[in-house]
Amino acid sequence: MSELRAFSAPGKALLAGGYLVLDPKYEAFVVGLSARMHAVAHPYDSLQESDKFVVRVKSKQFKDGEWLYSISPKTNFIPVSVSGSKNPFIEKVIANVFSYFKPSLDDYSSRNLFVIDIFSDDAYHSQEDSVTKHHGNRRLSFHSHRIEEVPKTGLGSSAGLVTVLTTALASFFVPDLADNVDKYRKMIHNLSQVSHCQAQGKIGSGFDVAAAAYGSIKYRRFPPALISNLPEIGTVTYADKLVHLVEEVAWNITIENNHLPSGLVLWMGDIKSGSETVKLVQKVKKWYDTHTPDSLEVYTELDHANSRFMDGLSELDRLYESHDHYSTQLFESIKRNDSSCQNYSEITHTRDAVATIRHCFRKITKESGADIEPPIQTKLLNDCQALEGVLTCLIPGAGGYDAIAVIALQDVDLKAQTAGDERFSKVQWLDVSQADWGVRKEEDPEEYFDK
Repeated sequence: MSELRAFSAPGKALLAGGYLVLDPKYEAFVVGLSARMHAVAHPYDSLQESDKFVVRVKSKQFKDGEWLYSISPKTNFIPVSVSGSKNPFIEKVIANVFSYFKPSLDDYSSRNLFVIDIFSDDAYHSQEDSVTKHHGNRRLSFHSHRIEEVPKTGLGSSAGLVTVLTTALASFFVPDLADNVDKYRKMIHNLSQVSHCQAQGKIGSGFDVAAAAYGSIKYRRFPPALISNLPEIGTVTYADKLVHLVEEVAWNITIENNHLPSGLVLWMGDIKSGSETVKLVQKVKKWYDTHTPDSLEVYTELDHANSRFMDGLSELDRLYESHDHYSTQLFESIKRNDSSCQNYSEITHTRDAVATIRHCFRKITKESGADIEPPIQTKLLNDCQALEGVLTCLIPGAGGYDAIAVIALQDVDLKAQTAGDERFSKVQWLDVSQADWGVRKEEDPEEYFDK
């Protein structure tokens, strides 16, 4: 394989299903975002040593941004760090891709060095006090930061990293993968779910990895036991068990292509703080376990509201595509965002569903101590709701102080509308939009590098 191959995977915003997505009985709506993680796989190279593989992953955007691992079939493909830097997400991807393909050094004796460059779009991290660097033809940021020192915006950087790195590394073993990503999407998704869960040290819901692989989707999670039942990496049976899981086991997962209504777009506003999702989830779980059956009633109400929200979006999409007089007037009403919106049940039903979602989150916030929608966010969302052209707005995902989500008409400029307004002084509107496509091949790998 003599050419560069470049791949990218999208970020995500969980618009419906926060916390419920952890339970396989609830459905969620995840929007893929145009902010993407990128990986460029270099042509095969070789080392003088022929008794091991070496994977070199690097990123010029971050200090100490190089991770070097050796892998040997003799030790059942356990990655061994041969440099000072370690990264659990990179390490688990390497372990699982090698365990899955089980390459022989006899077949790769002259091509046992795999080099991959990683790039991260700006929107994954708060850009305050960061340095933007124009590198090649791509606009890159944070090259002067350690990644752990830059607040995240909650768009799913680790899931995007795992998914795109899995794709790039797998392309060394699958010659036609670069031109047939769709053909291998399920394999990429399944391997990425395993690696991401292992790197986090827990079995997450997986919606972020699913969005990275597939884009905007309706999602219902897989049973956690699928991954928790795997043996330890490096054990004699691990590779065969992994292959069986990826290729043959029914995951009982729901992944259906979905999107926001035509004519509407997603705005993400970073408030430059970030949240620790794990701690929020732990607090909510404790509240749920100690407040049943009342907590179950809240979850049931939340689930019904999520369904109404998704149904409302589907109805608005149908109306937009109809182009009749009623739909024209409806969308003009959203643009004015005045009392005339009350005349259209499709608007009020969607907004009422979101109001219920937010009410439930505020209740959980008060009772659990988890800042899902804290008062400062409530005020910000209420102010956003009053802007011209806004259909609705909410806290995506686990909530907290990550970016807010606003659904508005496509020809509305929230940046211009909020400029100079003290109420939005802490909001930085991110340069992202809905992206319905998941991991994909990028056509010009050379654009990532200086000429």
